[in-house]
Amino acid sequence: MPVNDDCLKLTTYFGERDRANGGFLADAFTEIYARHELRTSLVLRGVEGFGHKHHLRTDRLLTLSEDLPIVSVAVDTRERIEAAHEEVERLEFDGLVTLERARMITGEGQTREPLPETTKLTVYVGRQERANGRPAYLAVVDLLHRRGIAGATVLLGIDGTAHGLRERARFFARNAQVPMMIIAVGEGERIAGVLAELTAMLARPLITLERIGDPNEVPGGEDVWQKLMVYASGPTYQHLIRALREAGAAGATSLRGIWGYHGDHAPHGDRFLQARRHVPVVTVIVDTPERTRRWFEIVDSIAGEIGLVTSELVPVARVPQLSSR
Repeated sequence: MPVNDDCLKLTTYFGERDRANGGFLADAFTEIYARHELRTSLVLRGVEGFGHKHHLRTDRLLTLSEDLPIVSVAVDTRERIEAAHEEVERLEFDGLVTLERARMITGEGQTREPLPETTKLTVYVGRQERANGRPAYLAVVDLLHRRGIAGATVLLGIDGTAHGLRERARFFARNAQVPMMIIAVGEGERIAGVLAELTAMLARPLITLERIGDPNEVPGGEDVWQKLMVYASGPTYQHLIRALREAGAAGATSLRGIWGYHGDHAPHGDRFLQARRHVPVVTVIVDTPERTRRWFEIVDSIAGEIGLVTSELVPVARVPQLSSR
C-alpha cells in the first residue's frame, strides 16, 4: 500500500545510562522494535538537555557528558506500534513517551487528501544509501531546498531498525543502513508537490507527514501535551537549554544535525577539521500546554528571529513526575 493514513510514531525521551532488564534502556527499546520488525526506528543521542529532575547533561563538559539525553523513535502501522508499545510499557523506566499519528508513504508519492497548511515531512534513509549518484541525505536536502521548503535537518542515528532489520553503528564497519532521519517543515502545498520527485529518487522510500499547529492551539484532552521544535544553527541551543532549565521546564533535548538549512541559508553542516561547528541543531521541548505557553515566550526571545520554530499537539502515553518549580 503506497500510503497508510493510520500510522503511529512512538517516541521516548530518557537518559543514555538508563537501564532495563539488565542492560541499557536504548538497547531494550531497539530489541523490541526489531522483534516486531518495525519499518523503521532509530536511537538519537542528544548533545545537551535535561529532564524532569533538571540535571543538565552536555557533550561540552566531560563531567556532564556521561549520561547524555537520548531520543528513541519508532514508526509503523498502528497495529504494529501498539503491539510494540505494550512491551515498552512493561519496562521499568522513568521517561516521557508520546504516541503521535502520521501519514506514512512507502511507495508512490501521492496523498489521498490535501496536506495541512503547514506540514512536517520526515524522510528515513540509510547512512550510506545513495540517490541520484550521491549520498541520499544530501540529494534529499538539496531537492527540498530547491523546491522552497522552509527548512530541513539531517539527524544521524546510532542504532535502530530499517525495514524490519536491526542496523547498529559499529567501528570498522560500513554502517550503510544505520537509519538517518531528515526532518523538514514547509507549506503543505509545496511538500505535496515534491513527494513524487522525492519518492522517485529513493530505492525504498519511507516518509511520514504530520500536521504542524499553532502555539496557541487548545488541546482536546488531558493526555495531549504540546511539543515545540526549534531549528537553528550554531550555539543558539546552549542559551535555549540554559534558559528553559532555569525557568523550570519539564525537559528539553538538543539534537545536533550533520547537514541541513532553514530559511534562505544554503545547506550546510559538518566540515572536516572545522575549527567551530556551525551545524543545524534541533531542540525539542515537550510539556503541558499551560506550561508550554511560558516556554514559547523564551524560545521566541532567543531563537525567534534566527531559527524556525514549530508547535505540535502530541498524545502522551507515559509521563515522568514533573518538578514543582
